[in-house]
Amino acid sequence: MTIPWTRKYQPKSGKEVVGQQDAVENTRNFLENFKKQGKKAMILYGPSGCGKTSIVYALAHELNLELLEINASDVRNQEQINKKIGSAISQYSLFGKGKVILVDELDGISGRKDRGGASALAKLISKTIFPIIMTANDPFAQKFNPLRKVSFLVSLESLGVNELAVYLKEICKKENIKCEDDALKRLARSTGGDLRAAINDLQTLSTDGQFTSKELEFLGERNKVESVLSALVRIFKTTDANIAVRAFDNVQEDLDKCFLWVDENLPKEYTKSEDLARAYDCLSRADVFRGRIRRWQHWRFLVYVNTLLTAGVAVAKDEKYKHVVQYKPTTRILKLWKANMMYQRRKAIAQKLAPMLHTSAKRVVKDYIPYLKFIFQKNRSMANSITEQFELEKEEIDWLKK
Repeated sequence: MTIPWTRKYQPKSGKEVVGQQDAVENTRNFLENFKKQGKKAMILYGPSGCGKTSIVYALAHELNLELLEINASDVRNQEQINKKIGSAISQYSLFGKGKVILVDELDGISGRKDRGGASALAKLISKTIFPIIMTANDPFAQKFNPLRKVSFLVSLESLGVNELAVYLKEICKKENIKCEDDALKRLARSTGGDLRAAINDLQTLSTDGQFTSKELEFLGERNKVESVLSALVRIFKTTDANIAVRAFDNVQEDLDKCFLWVDENLPKEYTKSEDLARAYDCLSRADVFRGRIRRWQHWRFLVYVNTLLTAGVAVAKDEKYKHVVQYKPTTRILKLWKANMMYQRRKAIAQKLAPMLHTSAKRVVKDYIPYLKFIFQKNRSMANSITEQFELEKEEIDWLKK
């Protein structure tokens, strides 16, 4: 049986982890000084494949700790969390070793069915006698408020192309694979900093003992999905509802972003005011159904959203436009993401300060945050005092300094 290379080359110590030494040292310090610290949990967060889970496995092996891994997607609600994690926080190892509990893919706790899941986990953290490490892509979502209050936050950055290429080349040497440096860099670049995906692709494409640019062509075919641009062509350049309605079937984008793509490019394509008015009427009706889905969770309305967004917009014009339009992504996606991240961090700081200031988080945002930002930008000694008193995290301090 072939062993997956992600498991075969999983780091056995902190030094073997690729490119995340600051996060490794922070995690090591947390595990070694667990009983001396004020918080009993840590959240490692960053993009997929950057090494969050590998750090925990490597340090557990290095420090001779028993590792109990629980995937958050398997314990989504309060009852399951209390049952699976509750029993683990107090049971000692059969071999007398220390223990660390890994709650992987924390983002899996989400949605209406999972109400109370994060709060239940936060309560268990307060009772645990063993360190708990959680991994997440974005820990600043509102649902994680209870967990952020009781956890250290450690950020991991996306791995660079050169770092990935060097590591992939080491694997090729160990596996006696003839490789091209340029092909390895192209593979690293195609995975967007995801080391796990890069290793899996390398193993898949090098079965004949070599990895060259020719093998990358197969990767491109395997991962080929219809792009958003092609979907827009199927909507804007046809009046056939049957063709347009399936435009987004193979597009790997969420519904909100598809809305923004159509909204951004619609006035560029439809130059007649009557066509544009009818198209925007369909788009607005689709948005109404999308709001009903969010409000009432009536997911059967999704078919109406898709039909209005695709076929509705397509048949809104009297005839197909012959001019060529260069479709472009909307800048609103980036702006919304930045605004959301800023809002989540500001809210996290406010919720941390509110109980100690005997006021609401809303009042902290309005009356205290502006002064705090001024202090952190102008007065280092006072900023250090506030940091210590309110136990602010590095990411929160960085945000206040901006």
